Order: sequence, then structure tokens, then C-alpha cells
Amino acid sequence: MSGAGGRARGERGSGERLWLTDLLWRLGCVQFGDYTLGRTVENSPVFVNPKLIIARPGGLARIARLIDDELRTALSLRHRPVQPFQLIAGVPIGGLHIATALSLQMGQPLLYVRPRPAWDTRASRVEIEGIYRPGNTALVVDDLAAGGGSLVEAVLRLREAGIYVHDAVVLIDREQGAERRLQQIGVRLHPILTLEVLLTFLHGQGRISDDEHASAIRYLRGTDGSRSEFD
Repeated sequence: MSGAGGRARGERGSGERLWLTDLLWRLGCVQFGDYTLGRTVENSPVFVNPKLIIARPGGLARIARLIDDELRTALSLRHRPVQPFQLIAGVPIGGLHIATALSLQMGQPLLYVRPRPAWDTRASRVEIEGIYRPGNTALVVDDLAAGGGSLVEAVLRLREAGIYVHDAVVLIDREQGAERRLQQIGVRLHPILTLEVLLTFLHGQGRISDDEHASAIRYLRGTDGSRSEFD
């Protein structure tokens, strides 16, 4: 957005992201080593655990305000990058605390898709917790996106219940296939931070070393051959 208002909003958004990276670092959400998490993240030199933000209620509330501001700005644009929605759908488990905070902040009803055990091959119980009507539109919310498997499953199950989904918000996108997988089912991914931006902020603040930053960026850009199956 151009003009003084647009510049002020951009500066405020940048400042909030800087605050968010500092919060994630101080809580120990960002760690370095050799991490393999399921099928998606293999031999990653960096691990991010945004779930630790539940230890700071004030920080969680501020994150909800940040997402609220981003969404309202997007909805006010002529060519809206986010479609209007009536419901907020959290992805268990990590996305639920962010979705709950956002629901309280925006005054929008909350729902979530219950995790389906591997042995449950039929709809033998309530699949979606919350009150909704077929034809409602939901914004899907998660804390972290990697390959996008959990996000895609949540979207498909919401759609099975007659709920439309056009957009998904995540706190951090590891950029390991989630955006592409969601695009394939007609959903736009809106990260508050990408992992590369998070690492660049931390490096610029002197929180992580040159070697840590370089090895993580090589991994994210796929130059060391250790990426996810979805790339």
C-alpha cells in the first residue's frame, strides 16, 4: 500500500515481526542441531517450536492482535488477498492456542477438526467441534507449516462438512511444500513469518552465529540436498 498510512502500517508491521522474533528467541523456540520430524523435515539444522508461546499470555494476546491487524488490512483492500470468513478453525494441537486467542481478539466463533486416530476408518464420532452451518467460510489457523499435511487434512475435512476454506494463516512457514500443497486445493497460505525471515532477523541481532545462519539458509534453499519429500 502506498502513501503515508501505508508506510506507517508497514513500519508497524516490521516492528511487530521484530518483536515476535525476539519473543520466540527468548522463549527458546529456536534451536540448532540435527532434527528429523516425521516425513517432512529431515536432517534440519534448525528446529522451531512456537508452542512455547503459551508460557507468555501477554505475548500470545499480542500475536492475536498482530494477526487481526494483518487480516483486517487484507480484507480492506480492493483486490482482497483474504476472503471474508465467519469462523476460525484451529489445527490441533499447535494451532489451537493461536486460533483461540485470535477468536477472542476478533470476536469470531472457533471450531476445530478433531484428530482422527489411525485405527478409526469411519466417522464413528463427532468430527468437528464447534457450531457451524454448511455454507459457512472458515479461516484455518496453525502455528507452523512445513510440508502442509496437517493443514491439508484439516481443510479437506472441513470441506467434507460443507464449510468453505479459502485461506490459512500460520505463525511460521518453514517453506517446505505447504504453500504449494495448499495452492493445489485452492487455499492461500498467509505466514506471519517465514523461517528464512526469522533467521535473518536473529542473525542481524547477533542472536545466532554466521555458521548457524548459513547452514540453515543452505538447508531451506535446498543447496545441501537435505529437504523434504514435498520439494
